[in-house]
Amino acid sequence: MDGQTAIKVEGICKSFKETKALQDINLEIKHGEIFGLIGPDGAGKTSLFRILTTLSLADSGKASVNGLDVVDGYAGIRRSIGYMPGHFALYQDLSVEENLNFYATVFGTTVAENYDTIKDIYSQIEMFKDRKARDLSGGMKQKLALCCALVHKPDVLFLDEPTTGVDAVSRKEFWAMLGRIKDSGVTIMVSTPYMDEASLCDRIALILAGKIIDKGTPADIISRYPHRLFAIRGGNMFRILKELKVHEGIIRCSSFGCECHVAVTDNGPDASSLLDILEKSGMQGCRVEAIQAGIEDCFIGLS
Repeated sequence: MDGQTAIKVEGICKSFKETKALQDINLEIKHGEIFGLIGPDGAGKTSLFRILTTLSLADSGKASVNGLDVVDGYAGIRRSIGYMPGHFALYQDLSVEENLNFYATVFGTTVAENYDTIKDIYSQIEMFKDRKARDLSGGMKQKLALCCALVHKPDVLFLDEPTTGVDAVSRKEFWAMLGRIKDSGVTIMVSTPYMDEASLCDRIALILAGKIIDKGTPADIISRYPHRLFAIRGGNMFRILKELKVHEGIIRCSSFGCECHVAVTDNGPDASSLLDILEKSGMQGCRVEAIQAGIEDCFIGLS
């Protein structure tokens, strides 16, 4: 099935009163790939997921999952997909085992019948099978929710911001699990506000204010970044940003944690010129180096 279309979105629009949540969205996702929808809160990610999982209707446009229209074929879609919403939606008063058994029953199957599908994930929380869902850690809740989404062997898995609020170690483990799920033949569509997770997807779409601003493989999007880029470390970050923004040839300065990324025109300042600007303004001990753009640089440049 590789190479065939698993999810197709054509001209989808959705509004909530005066807010345009989705504006002419067009996507095509192949079977057996991890596709990332990357964007900040309020970009429209959840609105699109709810349409694709048949929980909401678009105002216009059309979409299909596994060849089934999201309106006319909603019943078939619901049987063939797994959905993990952005908030923990399992029953807090039920135990780990009870939640899993319930979701298996909803889809007319049993945990025992499909145990091989979830064993790599469930084995990590099975020792806590009698613990109430409300008493689980964030990472354990995440694994239980993923097990419940997989227990009926779905063809397509929708994960809406699954790592938001989860610690860094659990995030890394989660993406390793997604790689194994993909290898089993499941198509995965995942949304995230974390730009660093984009590189873990086969292809991505960048979404902002309800519009797709770029799409392709992470490498393709990075290759299209049009400017020279430098990273500056050391000194007072606020002063660095304030000083450089006013100089000719500098397109933008952005704070990236403990460093500043500076995009410049082709004939703008080089690394030594940037360092000279900072030293002349009284800032000593700064380091400047040329770097390759990342997905976040591309997103900022397009927004």
